[in-house]
Amino acid sequence: MELVNNVICPFCGTLCDDIICKVENEEIVGTYNACRIGHSKFVHAEGAMRYTKPLLRKNGEFVEISYDEAIEKAAQILVDAKRPVMYGWSCTDCASQEVGMELAEEVRAVIDNTASVCHGPSLLAVHDTGYPVCTLGEVKNRADVVVYWGCNPFHAHPRHIARHSYARGFFRERGRPDRTMIVVDPRNSDTAKLADIHLQLEYNKDYELVDAMRSALKGHDILYDEVAGIPREQIIGAVEALKKAQFGILFFGMGITHSLGKHRNIDTAIMMTQELNQFAKWTLIPMRGHYNVNGFNQVCTWESGYPFCVDFATGEPRYNPGETGTNDLLQNKEADAMMVIASDPGAHFPQRALQTMIEIPLISIEPHRTPTTELADLIIPPAIVGMEAEGTAYRMDGVPLRMKKVVESDLLTDNQILTKILERAQELEASK
Repeated sequence: MELVNNVICPFCGTLCDDIICKVENEEIVGTYNACRIGHSKFVHAEGAMRYTKPLLRKNGEFVEISYDEAIEKAAQILVDAKRPVMYGWSCTDCASQEVGMELAEEVRAVIDNTASVCHGPSLLAVHDTGYPVCTLGEVKNRADVVVYWGCNPFHAHPRHIARHSYARGFFRERGRPDRTMIVVDPRNSDTAKLADIHLQLEYNKDYELVDAMRSALKGHDILYDEVAGIPREQIIGAVEALKKAQFGILFFGMGITHSLGKHRNIDTAIMMTQELNQFAKWTLIPMRGHYNVNGFNQVCTWESGYPFCVDFATGEPRYNPGETGTNDLLQNKEADAMMVIASDPGAHFPQRALQTMIEIPLISIEPHRTPTTELADLIIPPAIVGMEAEGTAYRMDGVPLRMKKVVESDLLTDNQILTKILERAQELEASK
């Protein structure tokens, strides 16, 4: 048995980089240091749910075809479509995302990633207000006040607290005793049970609570006995704890990005973070979900000037979330073809969007059986980045990390598949 050290986990945006994989006969059979979810992703990469050959739906049944046939079919679908959508991109590497951007421009598609249904409001707020971010290394070594707002890392990012918020750092030698944790969540979550202060606000009242905290921060009176279900005295006490920090960090998740107010919640939270810098050093980091969802937003911005929901219909990038988002196009029945890569909208999109996905040609570049592949007309299985292929991914704090290839695979990588589709699409476009 071989041990492969310093492997980066391709599960969540924490991108834990200390995983040790146990390898036998080119198969990962165990791990050290990984959380339960990360371990499951490593050791269950193979199995009955794994695709090993491209599949094409004929007469309602899937039949095996070659990679060349699959690439020809995929290119033909995208070139023939008048309004193709290319969605996903959050569980693959940056080089593949870059090829995807070129392909979207070639076939004049809308290209979008999972941020449009998770941290899209955060990206809109950053346009308005800025981005006072730091690295997870700074959190580990410096932070003495840690706020988790609208997220539950105990389950969603299982090693996040232990590796960063509770860890012993250069200026926090004792770890947990040197830190104050504040959790803002309407539920008494497992993360909230670890908190020193739990602000258990009412649902959809995040904006009101941030606004009240900003008022107290500026020395104004809070006019009501309670705001968002939280007594005035508790709000003032929490604000005093924020002001006394030496280095504070606000981690925020979908509990605030998707409650009433959406990106305006993040606007005002960013402004509060900026205002706190009059008293202490304060930063924030969004709790990104898929391991390279941040990477796509970086790549998309380099290539087009916009982070997601980019429409190449006119040959130039156009950006209008709410119109050029994948869900909007599907629910309005504007899309006439769709390619899904490195995500599973079939498990998460609303019924109206799924109905359109059933009606139009659907390509799925996916290693495992999912609700999306059950709807697909064409399935192209890739090697898995971070296990069977190397590549670069961006951690939730914007730090790029190089992911290792741990075992060999006979499957093409996402990059190779997309490059071949792009080359064939260019040939088809040239012959028109």
